[in-house]
Amino acid sequence: MAKENKSEKKNCGRNKGAMLAYGVVQLGTGFVSALSLAVIALGLFSANQGSKVFNQCVEEVRNSGKSISGAVSFCNGGN
Repeated sequence: MAKENKSEKKNCGRNKGAMLAYGVVQLGTGFVSALSLAVIALGLFSANQGSKVFNQCVEEVRNSGKSISGAVSFCNGGN
């Protein structure tokens, strides 16, 4: 009986190490996912700001008398 208990404890210790490694990997992947989502959100915010500036540029140029296509061309760096 005593020998069976010792062998069960040894197997249990080995499983604890595997479960600990699994938990660490899960936490690591969760952290990487959260970081990636934050970077994507910042990129979308930057694109949103750029589109607002572009739309303001087009409206200002249109108010000066140019057509829509001329205003878009101008705001894209054309003459």
